[in-house]
Amino acid sequence: MPICLVHRLPYQADPAVYFQVVRQAPGAVLLDAGRPAASRGRYDLLSAWPMAELTPLQKESGAAFFARLREQLTALGPADLPAGVELPFAGGLLGYLAYDFGRRIEALPEQARDDLGLGDAVFGLYAWALITDHQAQTSQLVFHPTLPAAEQTRLRALFEQPLTGEAGQVSFALLATFKADIEPQRYAEAIGRIQAYIASGDCYQVNYAQRFQARYQGDPWQAYGALRGACPTPFSGYLTLPGGGTLLSLSPERFMRVSGGQVETRPIKGTQPRGRDEQEDARNAQVLLTSIKDRAENLMIVDLLRNDLGRSCRIGSVRVPELFSLESYPNVHHLVSAVTGELAADKDALDLLLGAFPGGSITGAPKIRAMQIIDELEPTRRGPYCGSLLYLDVRGEMDSSIAIRSLLAKDGVISCWGGGGIVADSAWQAEYQESITKVQVLLSTLESFCQSKR
Repeated sequence: MPICLVHRLPYQADPAVYFQVVRQAPGAVLLDAGRPAASRGRYDLLSAWPMAELTPLQKESGAAFFARLREQLTALGPADLPAGVELPFAGGLLGYLAYDFGRRIEALPEQARDDLGLGDAVFGLYAWALITDHQAQTSQLVFHPTLPAAEQTRLRALFEQPLTGEAGQVSFALLATFKADIEPQRYAEAIGRIQAYIASGDCYQVNYAQRFQARYQGDPWQAYGALRGACPTPFSGYLTLPGGGTLLSLSPERFMRVSGGQVETRPIKGTQPRGRDEQEDARNAQVLLTSIKDRAENLMIVDLLRNDLGRSCRIGSVRVPELFSLESYPNVHHLVSAVTGELAADKDALDLLLGAFPGGSITGAPKIRAMQIIDELEPTRRGPYCGSLLYLDVRGEMDSSIAIRSLLAKDGVISCWGGGGIVADSAWQAEYQESITKVQVLLSTLESFCQSKR
């Protein structure tokens, strides 16, 4: 087995220090653990200058696109890391799947308006990465064996030069405050429609979301720095898009992880705001932990994901080792569970993605019917929201997020989405407020850059 070359650099707790060196390069991508403030994420992974860029063809199915991704991984060639080196990536694919990639997997209506002009997926094939392990406190360049020696030398010199602040960065500014796309009355009507579908037996739960938009100018990287400072999360990311545009993700939620053939998904379902003091915060956490409604919602999605994993995992291997755990972030408490399994011998990580995308925690149950209702009631397509940022390497190692708490900066407009699971006893006013609460820290942080407030 060919072995990757690993070159150690000085450890940096903040990935911005190294990413600023390449962030304006073609295909620059950062998968960010949110350290040093976030406590759960272990690895930062960044790269640029992909060997190839892959997007779906106009009528290409999800299965056909994934087959092309497999071909690219095969073309790059097998590789492993040196003995004793524990890192998540040895060369392979980095990119995103938009929520609407699901249309290439399942037949869905075409009612929601597509006004973002965002592709359903973009992946780069990368022969190198800079990976920081916050647990071991190391930062290392990983070179796939096919990367030419001259390019290895160039990258070592690039990251070993004195690191300084960026010059010439155009300051980020909002030109107005965020506005919601959906008026409260229309939101209430949509919740009523969902509950009518539930009452008639169409579904049990539907995730309904609204979009917030504002015009901006300047550099989204400055905005990302402020956002990760205000809301550090373990599945963050910053992706530059071909043709312009940037994804800024501050997600707390893992979608699917594959390591050594072992699979884990960690759905979030259930939210309470953080308290204004320690006593109120503890009460809110306890309310969430004991909420019959939130536990029922969470359990519905756990059952859905058990079924999704069962499509690609060895029979009898799917387990629920963690149910209704509390995870706390700067703005909210979440109820989180874990579902695990072991990949079947004839399946790989792309089979797993194909059988489970988009994530059940952001669709509803049953999934396909919930997605049909979402398309009927949400006025615009979700684009990157509730899609996934991910890596998949030549060894079959993969980790992916659910792209909640995520923003798209494109064509002078920055978009952000917030939503929640609607069930039979949901009160529309509470759901409307929850959709705002989940993203309020993001909106408020960026509105501090608003020119109209200065």
